[in-house]
Amino acid sequence: MLFNSLEYLLFLPIVFCLYWFVFNRSLRLQNILILAASYFFYGWWSIQFLGLLALSTLLDYLYGFGVASTNKARSKFFLVLSVINNLGILAVFKYYNFFAAQIKTGLAVTGIHANITFLHLALPIGISFYTFHGMSYVFDIYRNYQKPIRNFVDYAVFVSFFPLLVAGPIERASHLLPQVQRKRSFDHDQAVDGFRLLTWGLFKKIVIADTLSATVDKIFGNYHGYYAPSLIIGAIAFSFQIYCDFSGYSDIALGTAKLFGFELLSNFKFPYFSRDIAEFWRRWHISLSSWFRDYLYIPLGGSKEGKYKALRNTFIIFIVSGFWHGANWTFIAWGFIHACGFLPLLLLNRNRKNVSNVVAQDGKWPTFRELTQMLFTFCFVTIAWIFFRAPNIKAALSYIAQIGSSTIKYPKQYLSIPSTSIVFVYIVPLLLIDWWLRRNERNLRIKTGPLEMLLSWVMVIVTMLYFQKESTFIYFQF
Repeated sequence: MLFNSLEYLLFLPIVFCLYWFVFNRSLRLQNILILAASYFFYGWWSIQFLGLLALSTLLDYLYGFGVASTNKARSKFFLVLSVINNLGILAVFKYYNFFAAQIKTGLAVTGIHANITFLHLALPIGISFYTFHGMSYVFDIYRNYQKPIRNFVDYAVFVSFFPLLVAGPIERASHLLPQVQRKRSFDHDQAVDGFRLLTWGLFKKIVIADTLSATVDKIFGNYHGYYAPSLIIGAIAFSFQIYCDFSGYSDIALGTAKLFGFELLSNFKFPYFSRDIAEFWRRWHISLSSWFRDYLYIPLGGSKEGKYKALRNTFIIFIVSGFWHGANWTFIAWGFIHACGFLPLLLLNRNRKNVSNVVAQDGKWPTFRELTQMLFTFCFVTIAWIFFRAPNIKAALSYIAQIGSSTIKYPKQYLSIPSTSIVFVYIVPLLLIDWWLRRNERNLRIKTGPLEMLLSWVMVIVTMLYFQKESTFIYFQF
């Protein structure tokens, strides 16, 4: 079931009413309802993979008890078993054909033509997210950050809570499980804030992301037929398409969770206002980058064992992060490019310069230095996005080469305004709103009550006018 579908707009109020007005006297019944609703939500999209979700959930639930053993060997055995189980699921459904193709190509180069079998399996939606939920739970038990949960329903709700099930944010057991186990009372202000976030998320997805996607698909699909200005606009448009698509999903997830009394982890904090790549990754897909930091980068030694290991670990985490997004060399290249951008900051010990503050922390507008830093970072990120969007490495390099060759041959083209510049009609207002919200990504309140209500209704009406057909979210494929 898609968030931007008529089915969801019917499903959500029904579950909401049952949750607060029928099952509100019993926490156990509320959690059972949430679990049933989550499985219904997932099954609406792909009922054939419900069994895989349930099996993955059950196995990590059981592994948790083994990992909690005081016997270190037994504890480590079940930890490894959980990792093998979760990565094995990903390997079969997401990565097998990629590796099989690489092996077949490699053997063909040596003159061996192997008859390798490929699997014709659909990628289960949300598989990269719920497997990471399970692994984080087991890892936290192993590190004594979390006790194993006796109540299977509570644990299953943590793994499969429908707002975050198919595209995150990737929650931590220590953050979400206590909320699952705690009695929840209806909070009017929390629900209103949730509705605002949900509405804003739908607006970003339907009005901005889906509108930009038409221009992006047109330009990337026939980039040889465009001059440099349009190609640059196409790359910028994709930067904002993927931002509004994914952050819009996250806003809907956070807003929906608030309606049921839950607070999820933030996933985006205005990444395009970042002043360097390190800050970008503290603001983009936060739940994934922090997951890799805590469960991969730090266990590998982080940056505390010398520069060489810090550099090695940085490249590992970025390349693995890229590969997490999909079985394609383009994603690996995307991760490698970001690692290269992070490298100078690490060598100069400037990777944690912009940790605790936001741009223009005490002012209305950025300084010239901050503006320059943001523009440089955005340009770097946008170039990397070309590899993320392109079907293969060759196409990405050709896209960039086309910008360069077109600029050299026809420099006067920059004096005219290309028709594709219409995308800025959507991008500029978004940037202004984000700038206003930059100190608190969840504070959509305006001090003037009537103006706030008017803007909310305008947003709802515009979203309804732009809604034409259901469109999947980009991160559903990961």
